[in-house]
Amino acid sequence: MKDSYDFSKGERGKFYNAQAEFSFPIHLEPDVNDQINRIAEKNGVDVQTLVNAWLRANLKMIESLQP
Repeated sequence: MKDSYDFSKGERGKFYNAQAEFSFPIHLEPDVNDQINRIAEKNGVDVQTLVNAWLRANLKMIESLQP
């Protein structure tokens, strides 16, 4: 690295995008990944749709148990 950098001609916010959406990767164990892929293929849906449906159902169940 250099000792110093010249940012005098830089533009603040040049690459900022307020509508940008960020997704975080989720790493599955190989056995879980294989099973999810088999279920998704069997039902004719993509893995993302299957996992989102499963998570939503489980979140509703967890919320229903809260006092």
